[in-house]
Amino acid sequence: MKKIRCALSLIVVSVFSTVTSAQNWDINTLKNINPQNPNSFVMRGLTSSSYPIGAIVPATQLITGYATKNLHLQHQAWETVGSLAVSVVMAESFKRIFNRPRPYEKYPGEIHPYDATETGQSFPSGHTTIAFATATSLSLEYRKWYVVVPAYAWAVGVGYSRLYLGEHYPTDVLGAAVIGTGSALLSHWLTKKIFKHY
Repeated sequence: MKKIRCALSLIVVSVFSTVTSAQNWDINTLKNINPQNPNSFVMRGLTSSSYPIGAIVPATQLITGYATKNLHLQHQAWETVGSLAVSVVMAESFKRIFNRPRPYEKYPGEIHPYDATETGQSFPSGHTTIAFATATSLSLEYRKWYVVVPAYAWAVGVGYSRLYLGEHYPTDVLGAAVIGTGSALLSHWLTKKIFKHY
């Protein structure tokens, strides 16, 4: 229980320090990344991939694990599900706590969003949270370079795409990476405790 409290405290402190960092750096960095016409097929594809991949990974693990009666894969699947569940709850909680407007709402004409109809608060980035929770879960479960490198490259790509498309500040993405990674670490630890022989 002490480890859980320490992990949650670390996440809260990291997220708070990320959000309260210099606003000038935040907006200036975003302006350097966000083009006037952010209509890149690759960036839109990366952003659009976050939620489907976040759902497909645990679904595939669950279906395969139960179809083959592979207990180890079943436990990995529940670890991924736990990681995503914790990350979504934490991200939504922080969105309500900080209630930060999107950068294109605060800086109209300076930030050029690909989609100015996205609703919800800016901090943290939900897409990036899901991506890092998924990538970290896969990295902890499989521990092979050919899983870890592509998983994190994809997660970083999702985070960068949120900046390129003008939907989030850099601190939204950094905070989301901390939340997603921390959620996966917590889920990994809990899974080890629940499934003793995992």
